Amino acid sequence: MSVKEIVQATYGKWLGERDLLTVPVIGVTTDSRKITSGNLFVPLIGDQFDGHQFVQQALEQGAALSLWQENHLPPPTGPVILVKDTLSALQSLASYYRKKIGIPIVAVTGSNGKTTVKDLIASVLSVRYKVYETKGNLNNHIGLPLTLLSIPSDTEIGVVEMGMNHFGEISLLSKIANPDIAVITNIGESHIQFLGSREGISRAKLEILDGLKSDGYLIIDGDEPLLTSKIGEIAAHVVRCGFDLQNDFAIFSYKLKGLRGMEFFIKGEGNSFTTNLIGKHHLKNLLYTIAVAKLFGLSSKEIKKGLQNPQMTKMRMEVIQGKNQIEIVNDAYNASPTSVKAAVSFLSALEGRQRVLVLGDMLELGDEENAWHYEVGNFISSQNIDILVTYGPRSRYIHQGAIESGFSSERAYHFLNKEELISTLIPLLTRDAVIVVKASRGMALETIIEHLL
Repeated sequence: MSVKEIVQATYGKWLGERDLLTVPVIGVTTDSRKITSGNLFVPLIGDQFDGHQFVQQALEQGAALSLWQENHLPPPTGPVILVKDTLSALQSLASYYRKKIGIPIVAVTGSNGKTTVKDLIASVLSVRYKVYETKGNLNNHIGLPLTLLSIPSDTEIGVVEMGMNHFGEISLLSKIANPDIAVITNIGESHIQFLGSREGISRAKLEILDGLKSDGYLIIDGDEPLLTSKIGEIAAHVVRCGFDLQNDFAIFSYKLKGLRGMEFFIKGEGNSFTTNLIGKHHLKNLLYTIAVAKLFGLSSKEIKKGLQNPQMTKMRMEVIQGKNQIEIVNDAYNASPTSVKAAVSFLSALEGRQRVLVLGDMLELGDEENAWHYEVGNFISSQNIDILVTYGPRSRYIHQGAIESGFSSERAYHFLNKEELISTLIPLLTRDAVIVVKASRGMALETIIEHLL
C-alpha cells in the first residue's frame, strides 16, 4: 500500500513531505525492535507502556512512516500520520486491507479448539490453495488486525482465529475481518468469569455473525442446544456438525487408535478418513474442517491428503517422547472443565499403559471456580487413571473432589511447588507410562515437561 492509501484508511492527517505520499509501504509492526526497512510503525498505548517514545527510534531504524496519536502532541518532524487513536487506526487499516485483497476469509472462534480447527482448515485447504493463517496467538483486537495486514498479496484464502473474554470483542473482530465462513467450535466454560454463564458465552460467540457476509456460512456444533436454538434467528447459511445423524456433517462411526490417531466415517461418505490427531473430542474439529473444505470445492481425496499429517500448533495434545520410553501428551496451552474432561477421557481409554494425569489450575472460571475444579475431580474418579497429580491453589479442589468420590488417596498427589512435584513424580513412572499434562496457560506446566524429556 502507498502512504496515501494508509492516510485515507486510517482517517489520518499526513504531516510529512507531499512527495512521500506515493512511497510504497511494506509490513506493519507495533514493536520497534522488529522494524525492517519500509515498515509502518504503529505506537500503541497500554497500561504499562507507550509506543510513542519509540517512534523516533523506529524511523531511524528504517521505518517508512509512523502513526501518531493526536493527544500526544507535538508529533516529531518527519513521515508521520496524525490519527485520533492509534489502535483504532490499526483496526481501520486492517479492515481496509482486507477489502483491498478481496480473498475469502474463514474465521474460527469457540471456547475450546479454536487453534486446532484453524490449523486443520489451513492444512487441508493448502492441498489446493495458497493459504495464510493466524500465527501464534494473534487472535485479539491487536493480533487479528496484524494478522490481516500480514497476508501476502498472492494468498488465495485467509484463515483467522478470534479470541475473546468480554462481550463485544468478537463483534469487533468479525467486522474487521468480514469473513465469508465463520466457525464456532463449541460453547464451554472459558472466560465464564466475565460472561456470566454458558448462555452468555454462546451470545458472545454468536457475535461473529455481526461481520459475516450476508451470503456467508456459519458452521456450528450441531449437538449444542445453545447454538441450534438460535438457528431460526440467523440469516446466514447454517451448517451443523456433530454426532447426531440429523446434522449436515455427522460422525457415523469411529475407531480410536490411542496415540496413533483415529479412523472415522462420516454420513454420506463410503470410505473412511484417518488422522494422526488423538482424542475423541477432535472428531468434531475434523468435521468443521471437512465442512469448510467442501464449501471450497475440495474432493474427499484432497481432504484425506490434508488430514494425514496436518501442521499443528504446539502444546495442543502434542505427543512427545520422554525418558525411558514414556510418552507425554502436552496439552498445557489452556484448560477449561470441558477440555480437561476430554483429555481425561482420552487417557482413560488407553489400555496396557500406566496412565498418569498431571493437572494445573483452570483460570477465569469466576465465583464458582472451586466447584468447577471439584467437579472435574469427581469426573476423574470415574475414569481409568492410575496416578493423579495436581498443581496450584485451585487444583487442590480437583484433588479433593477425586478422593471424596472414591479415587485412592495413595495414588493422588497435590503440590504448590513444581520442584517437589517433579521430584515426586519421576520415581512413580514406569517404562510404559503415558502422561497427559494440562492446565491454563498461566500455570506454565510445560516447564514440568522439560524435566521428563
